[in-house]
Amino acid sequence: MRILLTGASGFVGRPLAARLLADPALTLRAAYRHVPAMTPAGMSVCAVGELGADTDWRAAVEAVDVVLHCAARAHVMRETEADPAAAFRQANTDGTLALARAAARAGCRRFVFLSSVKVNGEASAAGRPLRADDAPAPCDAYGRSKLEAEIGLRALAAETGLEVVILRPPLVYGPGVKGNFLAMMRALRRGLPLPLGATRNRRSLIALDNLVDLIVSCATHPAAAGQVFLASDGEDLSTDELLRRTGRALGHPARLVPVPLALLRAGAALCGRRELFRRLCGSLQVDIEHTQRVLGWHPPIAVDEALAAAARHFLAHERQ
Repeated sequence: MRILLTGASGFVGRPLAARLLADPALTLRAAYRHVPAMTPAGMSVCAVGELGADTDWRAAVEAVDVVLHCAARAHVMRETEADPAAAFRQANTDGTLALARAAARAGCRRFVFLSSVKVNGEASAAGRPLRADDAPAPCDAYGRSKLEAEIGLRALAAETGLEVVILRPPLVYGPGVKGNFLAMMRALRRGLPLPLGATRNRRSLIALDNLVDLIVSCATHPAAAGQVFLASDGEDLSTDELLRRTGRALGHPARLVPVPLALLRAGAALCGRRELFRRLCGSLQVDIEHTQRVLGWHPPIAVDEALAAAARHFLAHERQ
């Protein structure tokens, strides 16, 4: 099987490329903005420039059976674009659809799109995990750009016969993780007291190795064609559970203070940090029963094993 991977230099793309290269039955090509100085042995590369409606994908998709599209404009901590919504749409919607159209014209069989649970929304109701067939409810420009790409891909599939597979992961963690998860590990290592000992929310996450394994299943399983899959480790955690178990993995036990949620909510509102409160104290659960049933897939890595891998990488590479 001949595979094109986008986003091969990213957090998900690097271990995914390594997994694909280890399979002698697969031939891997990676598309980059610019050809890197060094690439893994056995992988061919091509340069396509920035993601957008005018990206020239012809050389990248030539003689390819499956496209794994992991490249995207993701969450930007320090936004510099005058119109962030347009920037997200250009990369995540227009860029995705340009690639998919080029793949269909070249005779590619399957297109796996790494979308986001943000297409479903930002929260789940108590006792009601989000499902793949729920009505979409994106709340930000990133989620809307992913939803618009999904809609365009389904239309293209109906028009051309391209097998589209859509995968919506929640927060992904593992070796080299950035963002809020990295900030959490830094706080735990420093022994900071955290006012989250009273959280009883439930959140779904997925370990990097589990997501890589699921992407490979989406690329190869015959029943994946035309499906939308949610992803998780299959074990949902409250924020205080995540902190305690990550602290054990780091060898720095979490110092949690059981501050009532009403006080946390009020403090977050006063400081203009309502979104941070929602992420730390709200619930976002996903139901992966459909994913498991259709693909016969089960997460190969347990949560504590995945947290240990993330912790080892953090302790080995983080500045003391």
